[in-house]
Amino acid sequence: MTSKELLYIEDALGHEQYFQTKCQQTVSQLQDAELKICVQQMQQKHQQIFQSFYGLL
Repeated sequence: MTSKELLYIEDALGHEQYFQTKCQQTVSQLQDAELKICVQQMQQKHQQIFQSFYGLL
């Protein structure tokens, strides 16, 4: 893997961590149960994506 490809993966990992954090913050502020579940699912999806990228390293 080239250094440029590694930089792309690092960026992607950072973005996925950011999305996970934002989802966690949003879930803690939501009161609508259905919407809360939706955002939790989004958080889980971003966690899966993060782990997929991390697996490339």
